[in-house]
Amino acid sequence: MADAARSGTRTTPSAQRVLVAADKFKGSLTAVEVAERVIAGLRRVRPDLRAEALPVADGGDGTVAAAVAAGFERHEVRVSGPLGDEVTAAYALRDGTAVVEMAEASGLQRLSEGVFAPLTASTYGSGELLRAALDAGARSIVFGVGGSATTDGGAGMLAALGARFLTASGEPVRPGGAALAELATADLSGLDPRLRSVEFVLASDVDNPLTGPKGAAAVYGPQKGASPEDVERLDAALAHLVKVLDASALAALPGAGAAGGIGFAALLVGARFRPGIEVMLDVLGFASALERADLVITGEGSLDEQTLHGKAPAGVAAAARAAGKDVVAVCGRLALAPEVLGRAGIRRAYALTDVEPDVAKCIADAGPILERTAERIARDYLT
Repeated sequence: MADAARSGTRTTPSAQRVLVAADKFKGSLTAVEVAERVIAGLRRVRPDLRAEALPVADGGDGTVAAAVAAGFERHEVRVSGPLGDEVTAAYALRDGTAVVEMAEASGLQRLSEGVFAPLTASTYGSGELLRAALDAGARSIVFGVGGSATTDGGAGMLAALGARFLTASGEPVRPGGAALAELATADLSGLDPRLRSVEFVLASDVDNPLTGPKGAAAVYGPQKGASPEDVERLDAALAHLVKVLDASALAALPGAGAAGGIGFAALLVGARFRPGIEVMLDVLGFASALERADLVITGEGSLDEQTLHGKAPAGVAAAARAAGKDVVAVCGRLALAPEVLGRAGIRRAYALTDVEPDVAKCIADAGPILERTAERIARDYLT
């Protein structure tokens, strides 16, 4: 299948200008490093090549790094991690637009390896990160969500922004999704008033509702260490949150279930949901970069069925195809048939496993192998 995806002869003229707009290879290379390695490999074959790097992300982890690579200024702040410990998180800011990545504060990346806390992890730090962006003067916020360690419906985030969630005895509800079962009253009157005056965009690559069989707990809870019993408990707790807030219509909206339900909280305070890659391409200035390119190289660690559902390579390919530009992809692993790649707008795909079949070596030595892969692209398209 992989060989067929890369077989055939080129029918287009040799490209003179290349845009590298790839996502990270998770666990191996950041999106910035992917672009650097690809361009290094291309220039071994074409030293005079005009190449432009535009690292991309779909709203999940790596979103702030992509914004910084595109010229945003990185800001760091101390916030609460998912278990309440203090961590240093970053957001990006340029000309009044802030890119805030919830995984920076509340992501699985903030937990020790092998440690999960599906019932108690909180999004409080994500709310602190949003507040820091507001303090810095942000008039527009792109809130990228994904890679979360949490399933608290964004209650922690709302608490950090001024909401109060109380038990029947008047005590604050404990952090985490499971404790929402104890919620008696929710007071949103203290929410930061600046939320009403900013443009707030929820950027996500998933469109799940908050609860039910396709909801935050059922679909993504197991990835965060939730057992079947935990999933039932969390889903019931989220449903109880919705009931107390009288927000069943909101909970059913696409994106409400994103990142453990933080999408629900964002929608509750007025955010507008958009597919993460579409938002990020706008923010990063992809359209103008695309105009300057003859060939676009995109990719991510694994090109598979998930890629087709809102992931960065699919968004890049769709936009490039609409502009009449050829697109090829690089990846660690390829699991899509040639005709599927074609329908997605990807002309050919180059997998690291074609160069090094040992997956462990591919992960460990992804950089050098990616450079060799890029040399193949250069020979196929740039000579």
